[in-house]
Parts: sequence; C-alpha cells; structure tokens
Amino acid sequence: MPTPLTDMLATRQRALDFSAFGLVLPNPDPILKAQGKDVATYRDLRTDAHVGGCIRRRKSAVKALDKGLDRGRSPSRVAKAVEAILADLDIDSIIGEMMDAVLYGYQPMEIQWRRQGSLIVPEGVVGKPPEWFCFDPENALRLKTKASPLQGELLPPMKFLLPRQDATYQNPYGFADLSMCFWPVFFKKGGIKLWLQFVEKFGSAFPIGKLPRGATDAERATMLDSLEDLISNGVAVIPDDGSIDLKELAGKGASADLYERLAMFCRSEVSIALTGTNQTTEANSNKASATAGLEVAEDLRDGDAEIVAGAINQLIRWVVELNWSSAEAPRYSFWDQEEQDALQAGRDKSNYDSGARYTNAYFMRAYGYQEGDLAEPASAPLAMAAGFPGKDKGAPAVSFSEAAAELTLTDRLANAAEPAMGEMIAAIGDLVAAAPDLASLQGALLAAYGTLDSEELTRIMAAAFALAELKGMAEVAGEA
Repeated sequence: MPTPLTDMLATRQRALDFSAFGLVLPNPDPILKAQGKDVATYRDLRTDAHVGGCIRRRKSAVKALDKGLDRGRSPSRVAKAVEAILADLDIDSIIGEMMDAVLYGYQPMEIQWRRQGSLIVPEGVVGKPPEWFCFDPENALRLKTKASPLQGELLPPMKFLLPRQDATYQNPYGFADLSMCFWPVFFKKGGIKLWLQFVEKFGSAFPIGKLPRGATDAERATMLDSLEDLISNGVAVIPDDGSIDLKELAGKGASADLYERLAMFCRSEVSIALTGTNQTTEANSNKASATAGLEVAEDLRDGDAEIVAGAINQLIRWVVELNWSSAEAPRYSFWDQEEQDALQAGRDKSNYDSGARYTNAYFMRAYGYQEGDLAEPASAPLAMAAGFPGKDKGAPAVSFSEAAAELTLTDRLANAAEPAMGEMIAAIGDLVAAAPDLASLQGALLAAYGTLDSEELTRIMAAAFALAELKGMAEVAGEA
C-alpha cells in the first residue's frame, strides 16, 4: 500500500542516522563536541569585557524598539485582557532572557500559571539554564532530572516557551552566536598573556653589571642581587670597582605590536560575530563602511526581535486558548516608530507632490496627533476661487456689496500669510496673475516652492489661494 502523502518519510527512525539510536540527541555544536562540554562553556565567555559589551548592545537594541499588541480580528475584550496580563509581567526582563536564545541557540522559559478571578494567567516567565534540557529523537524538549539524567523527562504542554535561533529538524538546539566567539576569545586571552610577559620582560631597560675578571661567585651573586634591587626599587649598592649599564632592546616596539594586532584582530572577530560589524574596533573605518555596518546591525536587531515576538505570541495564544477557547489571539510585535514615521512622511510628501491632499483626520490617525494639535486647514481652494478667472462667469460668485464688505487686499493677505512669508507675497501675486486656472496655479506653486517642507508649502498655498479669491472677487465686483 502506498505511503499517504500526509506521512513523514525521512525520519530518524527510518534513516541511517546513528544519533537516533541514543536516548537523546547530542548538541551538534562543533565547539561543544570538541570540548566535550555543554553550553555552560559559552556562559563563561560573557565575562570578557568586549563580548559582554556586544551582548548588552545587542539586547539594548531590541529593548529600545517600540512594542505592543496589534488587535487584528481579536475581540476587544480579549485584546484588552491580554494587554492587562502583559502589563503585569516584567516584560523587559523577559525580553532580556529570551534574547539569550541567540547566544546559546535555545533558551527554555518556564511559565508559572495562576488563577486570577475567572482567568488563568501567567504569573511569571523565567529563563532556565539551557544545559538542564535536551531533545529526544522526536525533537521534543526534555528536562534532565536526577530521576532521569540520561533520557530526561518529557515536559507537559503549555509549560515551557522555547525561543530558538535557526533551529532545524537536524539541529533542534539552534545556532549559538557565542560559538563564533570561542576561539577569538581564547586566542585573545593567550595573546594578552604573552603580551604581559613580553612587557614585563622587555618593557624596561636591561641593567648589566660589570665586575673585574677575577671576581668570585659570591661577588657575582651580590651584584645580581643589587641589579634585582635596582629593577624593583630603583637603588642598588655595588663594589667600588664595579659598574652598571642600562641597555635598551632594539626593535622591541615592533615585536610588541604583534601582540596588539592579534588582540585587535580577535576583538574584531567578536564584534562581527555578535553585532555584524567591526566598525567600532577598526581604525580605518569611514562613513560609508560605518553606515553599511549600521544597516547590518539593524538587520540583526530585527531578527532578534522576531525571535522574541514569536515566543511572546506563543504565550498569548496559550492564554487565549485557556480562557477564551476559539477566540482569535492578538499579536505582539516590535517596530521602530522613528523609522516608520520617516518612511511614511517621505511617502506622504511624494503623494502630495503628485497632487494628493490630506485632512487633519489623516494626520491624527497616521502620526498620532491629538485633538487641538493641528490648526484648522484653510478654506478649500475651490471655495476660495469662486471668482477665479476662467471660471464660468454665469455661475453665482460674490456680489459687489459682499466684496465691499470684505477686508482690503492688504488685510486679507496679512491674515492669510504669517509675517515670515511677507517677502514672498509679491512673487506669489505674480504667479496668481499669470495662472489661467487653479490647476496651473497649483503646479506653478509646487515648481517654485516644492523644496520647502510640507508645513511651509501649506502656508504658501493658503496665501496664494486667498489672493486668488480676492482677485476673483475684485473682477466680479468690477463687472457688476
């Protein structure tokens, strides 16, 4: 009988995979396999100043992002309840512990549930040491206990979150970024140790004592003690017929540079492994390379945020499943608000240049302005240009008495334009006089002042349309 398409054919039980014959899957990390150790080896690397600094920088980049719930199609009461549940958790601490998944490959997070009224909610989410856990041939997470140290105990559902980096069927342990730092840190420590020995031995001048050829061994020993006192204390007592010369070692500066270059190379490798760029350790970096390195660092930040968001969304789905059964869960996400605002502002300006016009309601919705933050827009251009030349003269415009009741041209322009725009009024008047219709006037204004920001351009538009309105009113009044 043919195998159903829904069955998995390539499995460890059927394939010639010797790892499947064991009780648990070994961590395939090449560093740990060679050392015969567990991921606790990588924890020791965090004591290195440069490694620790890169880790803090990477975690801080994710924590600095804006974050929150997207309700989507989730019911309002469910979304509000989930938001309140997350607010009771120490979310920054949880994010920091989940970020350890990129360092060790995987980071089990135990959930402590409790009943709160009619709801079952997480009281805490705590990261546990990864070396306490293993994976079986079914890629299921197990806890190694005293009762079952080899095979481990299978964990209950909805009890552990498991953020992982680049986990696969072949390697459920994920990829540990600290594995790329092991040898650079090892060689850097060895190089610095040799560097210190070199400095201790050759960093200062060599004292050479001279005694007569017939000096005894006791006299030589006394002279040697005097030289040691000279190095440590700066003073020495020697025989009357003896002498001391201080000799500098030629070329020792070039030899010392070798150790420094080794240490800097290892630091650079650590920076590339953890932050994606070595611009902070390279002296020959420039603006272009620093900008490219910043983009790589932002890509790493976004990837880390996706790992954390995935684990938090798993927690939210369990909360919704335990309390509201079939309701759709809201989604937790990270974003860079400043970057999104710049992107949207650029898009809005491009659309504005193409002829699109926006209302205050749009700016409040898109940029988060509050009621009263935005001034009321000027009267619509079509209403302003009721008597603009080129409009059908038969249409009702403005009567002579209404035009006479309006303010003078100077007063109207003063109200339509702020003082900073006063010097532009003459140029705007020329554009109004030369434009046959509204569309032409709008195009001329964009061509002349399109490089200004949106706020200034809006003010110029308001002044120009006010002038166009007065011009049309004056012509109607003249005809009357």
